[in-house]
Amino acid sequence: MPDTHSAESLCGILNLNKAVGLSSHGAVARVRRITGQRKAGHAGTLDPLATGVLLVCLGQATRVSEYLMQGAKVYRARVQLGMVTDTYDAEGQVIARSEVKATRAQVEDALRGLQGTFLQAPPPFSAVKRDGVALYKLARQGSEGQRRASDMAQRHARTVHVESLRLIRWQPTELELEVQCGKGTYVRSLAYELGQRLGCGAYLSGLVRTASGSFHIDQAITLEQLEQAFIRGHGPLLLLPMDAALQDYPAAALDPATARKMIAGQRIELANPPDAGMCRAYGLDGRLLALLRREADGRWRPHKVFAGQADDESDS
Repeated sequence: MPDTHSAESLCGILNLNKAVGLSSHGAVARVRRITGQRKAGHAGTLDPLATGVLLVCLGQATRVSEYLMQGAKVYRARVQLGMVTDTYDAEGQVIARSEVKATRAQVEDALRGLQGTFLQAPPPFSAVKRDGVALYKLARQGSEGQRRASDMAQRHARTVHVESLRLIRWQPTELELEVQCGKGTYVRSLAYELGQRLGCGAYLSGLVRTASGSFHIDQAITLEQLEQAFIRGHGPLLLLPMDAALQDYPAAALDPATARKMIAGQRIELANPPDAGMCRAYGLDGRLLALLRREADGRWRPHKVFAGQADDESDS
């Protein structure tokens, strides 16, 4: 078992390759047990039937999870045509069947219509809550519950962005897609909508998240690999620094006196201010201190402070 004191000081981002059948919450629970770090959370849910990149933040890195969730997602999705399930994926019960007459050209035309920015309703079987009750719990309460869940899902439609939908494998009743989309997009709902547009119904039969922002599945590790690494004593080396979530923002170095003012909550001036609305602030020792926001007067205010105290460097 990890040493409690050192385990609780663990901080960083884990690029986890989640296995099928495990919920995102369950994956985080496993990470907590393996590492001993109780403060942990994921940045972007994967359904139990989905696999691939699940970013898990440990320790203080949980404070940058919102920036990880902003990153674009890439998926490899398998779609079964000719059937509709109540969950829009392979976990549900088949509620409709239809003959598949769609051609490849018709599929590609339908996919073009599902790209761009639009309102998307979550599946009735989803974790979206209404009056504190998850829709999937409501949908399990018989046909009336499913109707209410469906109505509520429509009222919870949100704006999503699908950058591209590329057909990479085609068979008469099954196809495979590469999906590039923004946060909050339900690939299950894309599969369902594709089936509706083709007139034959469809459900999501498999899903792999291959990338989340700059994090790719090629560099992801399994829970088994993580456990073995901690048993052998080099588990912390698998954690990426939390500023890996902030690489879209430029960096600035603060001298010790300026760092102390910033950590105290004061607005500061930067010697070489970047041309941006926000930036990462580092001490002269390379330690991440804060995320700064530019004020209207050109000075910078701490937006999120990560360091508890200023560098112990001298001013000389």
